[in-house]
Amino acid sequence: MENYIIRQAHLTDVLQLQKMSKQTFEETFAKDNTPQNLSTYLLHHFSTHQLTQELNNPYSAFYFVYCNTKLVGYLKVNWDKAQTEQVNFFGLEIERIYVLTTFHGKNVGQLLYDKAYQIAIEKKIDFIWLGVWKKNERAINFYLKQGFKQFSFHIFKLGDDEQKDIMMRKNVHA
Repeated sequence: MENYIIRQAHLTDVLQLQKMSKQTFEETFAKDNTPQNLSTYLLHHFSTHQLTQELNNPYSAFYFVYCNTKLVGYLKVNWDKAQTEQVNFFGLEIERIYVLTTFHGKNVGQLLYDKAYQIAIEKKIDFIWLGVWKKNERAINFYLKQGFKQFSFHIFKLGDDEQKDIMMRKNVHA
């Protein structure tokens, strides 16, 4: 039986976070993007310098999920000034939920989403929002099942490719 544990990531975890970030991003998006655009994105957004800055941000938090002792995914949430778009200071942004493809369909994404929802309740946040690539049907369907609804679009730049993300939100308190 699988035993999952979620714990907050800290600055000392930066190399582990970098490895997991690159691996899960590549697994998720390599087949639909050019190697050059993917490489440029990974180099800039998942450098130890960039991830250290993100880990040090008091308005962001990372959480690792382990299956037994193996790191299998992570969550990044932002609130207040750390949100990638200023949708509303009373929102919580799920910036990243990434899970190793070998753990897709094993409830890991749900565990990470539940953690984000718990954080929103603890922080008395009004709603949770996120951006998801319009071609990422698996993620879109997951968020629709959680009760998210589309409210806008934004552009996500992967290398020199401008991609359209669907922005979705869900009220925390009905």
